[in-house]
Amino acid sequence: MQVLVIGSGGREHALVWALKKSPQVDHVYCAPGNAGIAADAECVDISVGELEKLADFAEQKKIDLTVVGPENPLCAGIADVFRSRGLAVFGPSKEAAQLEGSKDFAKQFMLKYGIPTARGAAFTDAANAKEYVKKEFADGANGIVVKADGLAAGKGVLVAESLQDALDFIDGCFEGSFGTAGAKVVIEEKLDGEEASILALTDGKTIVPLVSSQDHKRIFDLDKGPNTGGMGAYSPAPVVTPKAAVRIQQEILLPFLRGIQQEKLDFRGVIFVGLMIDHGKPKVLEFNVRFGDPEIQPVLRRFDGDWFDVVNHVAHGDLANAKLVWSGEPAVSVVIAAGGYPGKYAKGDEITGLAEAEADGAKVFHAGSALRDGKIVTAGGRVLGVSARGKTIPEAIANAYRAVEKIHFNNMQFRKDIGQKALREHEDI
Repeated sequence: MQVLVIGSGGREHALVWALKKSPQVDHVYCAPGNAGIAADAECVDISVGELEKLADFAEQKKIDLTVVGPENPLCAGIADVFRSRGLAVFGPSKEAAQLEGSKDFAKQFMLKYGIPTARGAAFTDAANAKEYVKKEFADGANGIVVKADGLAAGKGVLVAESLQDALDFIDGCFEGSFGTAGAKVVIEEKLDGEEASILALTDGKTIVPLVSSQDHKRIFDLDKGPNTGGMGAYSPAPVVTPKAAVRIQQEILLPFLRGIQQEKLDFRGVIFVGLMIDHGKPKVLEFNVRFGDPEIQPVLRRFDGDWFDVVNHVAHGDLANAKLVWSGEPAVSVVIAAGGYPGKYAKGDEITGLAEAEADGAKVFHAGSALRDGKIVTAGGRVLGVSARGKTIPEAIANAYRAVEKIHFNNMQFRKDIGQKALREHEDI
């Protein structure tokens, strides 16, 4: 089988790595890929936004399955382009991708189908949005969440602890800080509890959750500093107890499936459910229509089956016959970022120690790397994701950080507390 993965980040490297291991797969291409992906796949110089060129390439190379990584091409309609040409693709249609492309669309969908979520409202002008926020704080809110409605690379959300922070963020949205994504804002109550991520495969007829995971969004230890695209993740997430998992299936995933069926949305891919769990009760923070990054890294480190077989069944509407095989061992992935991220950061610094990091069984997934003069250099804010398994959470954490310590580049930064929430939640893991 010939497989094409679209994207260039850590998520795509994890997908390439998992697909390459399938005995059914003869060759993996990745467009455009990165320096690390090039060791596991043949990289193709086509950007994720060139939908027709990507489809042309898939036709020319007789690609049997295309797996789309990032949200932007999905929201632009790449799955529709491929399916119109009879090409098998893992990913929802443009219409279905609005569940990530518009926070307001997702909120209305949740309300319509009884999916538990935060109370909120959408606004298309700053004055009305500000009046709403002022009333919320006057009524005793202990915080407010302000979201740019459209795609903002994971950075268009503020959990505002003060009225002034909320007002300033609203101004930023409408003044163009997030481009057209901020032309509408969604304002929600701040939910209490602990966050977790559920990735669930669906072909529109069946929905199957993958093992749970938890991301660390803030740049610094102890969840300090600004939000990022994600600084590390671990799986499983102890906050998703067996009872919570049942509630997630009954109250969120099955209503979601009924919703896409009733709305006649062509959804053959993955739904990422960002959750807040408070005393075992889950509420949805957001939907994404692609695999979470870095969450997919520890999740796929725990997958022991044939990943191509699974995603191919999804793309062909036959998920019920897919077989998911999971390791009982936990996994941890630590993101190494460039100094200054999520603000301004340097590029072009040489990365060393990659082979040494993988010598003891860790896997280094490349997110922002490039090849220059025969050397691997930094090329993004989040540069690498170092992922390892262990018999226990503490062992997985130790294995991941032992590998991290072998990698070096100028001004690199990483959190030193990835997985600590799992230890606090259940110290016997």
